[in-house]
Amino acid sequence: MPLQKRFIGFWNEGNFNTADLQILLAVSGGMDSMVMADLFLKSGIPFGVAHCNFQLRGEESDGDEQLVKDWCAQNDVRFYSVRFDTEAKMKQWGKAVQETARILRYDWLEQIRKENNYTYLATAHHANDNAETLLMNLFKGTGIAGLHGIKPVSGTLIRPLLGITRADMETHALAHKVAYRDDSSNSSDKYLRNDVRLNIIPVIEKAFPNLIENLNNSITRFAEAEHLYSKSIENERKKLVEQRGKDFYIPVRKLMHRAPLSTIVYELFAPFGFSPAQTPHLIKLMSSESGHIIESDNHRVIKDREFLIVTGKRSDSSDMFVVNEFPATVDIGDRVLKLKFDNSIDHIPNDEQMAVLNANKIELPLVIRKWKQGDYFYPLGMGMKKKKVSRYLIDKKVPIHLKENVWVVESNKRILWIVGHRIDERFRLSENNDKTLIIS
Repeated sequence: MPLQKRFIGFWNEGNFNTADLQILLAVSGGMDSMVMADLFLKSGIPFGVAHCNFQLRGEESDGDEQLVKDWCAQNDVRFYSVRFDTEAKMKQWGKAVQETARILRYDWLEQIRKENNYTYLATAHHANDNAETLLMNLFKGTGIAGLHGIKPVSGTLIRPLLGITRADMETHALAHKVAYRDDSSNSSDKYLRNDVRLNIIPVIEKAFPNLIENLNNSITRFAEAEHLYSKSIENERKKLVEQRGKDFYIPVRKLMHRAPLSTIVYELFAPFGFSPAQTPHLIKLMSSESGHIIESDNHRVIKDREFLIVTGKRSDSSDMFVVNEFPATVDIGDRVLKLKFDNSIDHIPNDEQMAVLNANKIELPLVIRKWKQGDYFYPLGMGMKKKKVSRYLIDKKVPIHLKENVWVVESNKRILWIVGHRIDERFRLSENNDKTLIIS
């Protein structure tokens, strides 16, 4: 089938209304993108062309830009171009050349697309690129998510040439006298993709001549399998993961009986930054004692009785504040405490989130801090019976990850209130109380 018909087939199969489309083409000046531009020109689909000059190959880069600019002028096509100081950005960002160029390229292209009301941005990725991507992901061990290859449509980014091989594009370029320039960096195997293209694929093709076609057929099946896999994982997530505020609770007993266990554990915890290498440790955590923790870069999983609890890492904010006068406001992270005198109160509210205290017995400064081992107080209503804060929190069945965020208010090293829980009996209001401190 002629390449032009296959190109039109992409739009028909995707149910695109080509009459309403405005496409921005990313054109480097190489064969792939110049063939894409030629196919768009012959199709009648409205389009413009955008070119990035990364200034990495001197006159060669400038020649690429001039070719694309001239082609657009000859064919009355809108042309956009930009020049990047790529090497300066590499130093600034601390990234490799290809990653730096990719970020610069796509950020600018998306900006041009939005500013000029283009429906989609089109790149010239083709069937060989797709096969290379599949092999690289397979070798890297990215799992099933890496086996769908390059998606033909991803948001406003489209790749209309994915069903076309490089050989077919070469034939089209020759037959239609498409002008293009060879990028000298494509012949260097110091980049991974080039190494796969130049050294690995030719060896495999000796044994499997239809490699590119077969891999692309497999990509289609892998994408369908991934869809089923994703739906299954999402069903497991709905059954097992319960969100409570900012934290996520996963019942250990239910999780342990799921199969295949390692796959489900990995998929449940991967969104929180946990790697495949941590999966065996997460499985082991299920049978560990309460209090054991495994961390990713930004989350923790805590074993607490019958749950694995996923929570954010502890912040580095201050763990102690000193109050020397009232009224006062103290931000302790999860809440803001307001401290003030109020002698008009005529009843004591039944609210653990508020402390109503006998100010006559309080000495300044007040210290507001995280509780620590060894702390004790005399819980209100227990008849001056001394109790360690640690035991109080255990009896209240406060989850481990919440215990570490429990604050206390103390005066002269005596705890007045465990914030959000209970005040100390020694600081309760009395009948002759004439001065009241409210903390809420």
